[in-house]
Parts: sequence; structure tokens; C-alpha cells
Amino acid sequence: MRIVTGDDIRSVCSWPFAVEALRAGHLMQPADLRDSLIEQAGRKMLVRTAWIPGLASGVKAVTIYPDNPSQTPPMPSVQGQVLLFDEARGHVVAVLEGVDLTAWKTAGDSALGASCLARPDVSTMLMVGAGSMARPLIDAHRSVRPSIERVMVWNRGQARAAELVAQLTRDGIAAEVVRDLDAAVARAGLISSATMSTEPLIRGDMLAPGTHVDLVGAYTPSMREADDAALTRGRLFVDSFATTVGHIGEVMIPMDAGVIAREDIEGDMHALVQGRAGRQSPEEITVFKNGGGAHLDVMIAHAIHLALEEK
Repeated sequence: MRIVTGDDIRSVCSWPFAVEALRAGHLMQPADLRDSLIEQAGRKMLVRTAWIPGLASGVKAVTIYPDNPSQTPPMPSVQGQVLLFDEARGHVVAVLEGVDLTAWKTAGDSALGASCLARPDVSTMLMVGAGSMARPLIDAHRSVRPSIERVMVWNRGQARAAELVAQLTRDGIAAEVVRDLDAAVARAGLISSATMSTEPLIRGDMLAPGTHVDLVGAYTPSMREADDAALTRGRLFVDSFATTVGHIGEVMIPMDAGVIAREDIEGDMHALVQGRAGRQSPEEITVFKNGGGAHLDVMIAHAIHLALEEK
């Protein structure tokens, strides 16, 4: 059994590596998935399991403590580990550090969605939220859409947005802090949102034709980042029906209100990767809900394990 640290993961991972691992995984049979979520005083423990026939199986156990980054000493808001099992014999082949793996698989999932849905000529990206996932999402999206020339950053706390913009600028990426979210939404060709919001932030009536919207943050039944108009104006896709429908407020709330139905979701990541769904015109708005899932962790973990074995 191999213990895989964050340094080990970074030694073999790149955004093209992560995106292609997920693309290859979605060419296989859909995973069998199970999730369990426990909450105490705003803190959460999430256990996600997945079995991908012909590839591997795995268990991811994470804690979500939203206040951790502001504590002394600061710690990540999400912490955990991933167990990777051999699909043929059932033994543990690797235990992988969960924080780094989560960043690679989450942003890689959104980038894979954007590679199928965002316009190839998109030039302006809006990052809604400046938390720990913001930089990975920016880098992952730029890896699949190198046409992105400018990044706008909006965050409730302007200081964190300014810190991220300064970091991007130091790395040679044109970036700016925006205070008017509606105006920024109207300017963006690609919007990625990773917040803890329970109230919609992205207004559908502000979206410009051709925009791709990537919704990452919502992961509980009460959370959502885009309003009803965004979901009805855009063609809606999810990474997995099993982890979004009936589980995440982004789609649950408008479904319960009768605004959309399951049939309005035009496809999942398997359909996108296999070419059975996707963007149909330059003018249409596309909306992708990144619901995550242990199957994504298994796909990335399996690819990392193989790459480390070959080193």
C-alpha cells in the first residue's frame, strides 16, 4: 500500500493530466455511488464511495469546517483522505491526501465540462468567490481555454479578492477585482462560481449570449449560486445525475418549485465526453453544475497511482 502525500500528487499532476484522467474515466461504465453527510453546528463530515467497473473503487472521507481558514493557526476548510482499492482483488493500493486531490478533481471536473461547453474563443472569465478553490478553478479553466485573456474576481470580502488578483498579476495573468457582480456577469464569457451561498448570486437576466456558467460551490440541499432565470435561459448539464438531482439545492430548489424538471437537464458528463450532448451554437448559454462525487476522486487517484508506479 502506498501513502500518497500532497507533494507526491503535485509531482505527477498537471491540469491536462487531471482533465484527461477524468475524460478517460467517463468513457467507462458509470460508477455505483453512495454518499453520507453528517452535520453538527455548521461543521460537516462527508463520506463518499464509488465503484467504477473495470477501473477501481474508493472511499473519500472529508470534514468541512468553514471557519478553519480564519482560525489560529489557519487550516484548510476541507480536510480528508481517499482510500483507493484494487478493482480485481479488493485490497487497498493507496491512501491519498485529500485536500490536494479534492482541488485537482474538483477544478478538473469543471474544466472538463468547460472543454465540452464553453466557446473556444472565450476571452474573459469571472471568478465568483476567492476561497481555496478559486485559483485551481482559474488555472484549470485556462488550461482548456487558453483564449482567456482576462480574469475578473468578485468576492464578498474585497481583501481576499485583492489578494487573489495580486497573485494572478504576479504570475502574468491580467486580472482585476470587480465590485459590481451583475455588471461583471454581463461582461464575462465564462463564469465559475465557488461560494458557500444559500442565496443566488448569478442573475440569469444579466448573462450575455454565448456565456458558459460553471457552478461549483453548492453541495447541500439549501445551497445555490444561480437564480431560476440562469437555469431556464441556459441549457443545463450536470456532471452526475446521482450526485446532483435530489441532493443539491442548485437543482433541487427550482425542481421543487416546478421551475425545471429532470428532463430539462440535457446530459451528464458521460454524455458530454462521449459526444451525445454539448454546445449547439455560439450564442446559446450553457450551465454546468459540478456536483462532485467519489467517482471523480477514484478516476484521479487511479491515474496518480499509476503515474507514481511508473516513476
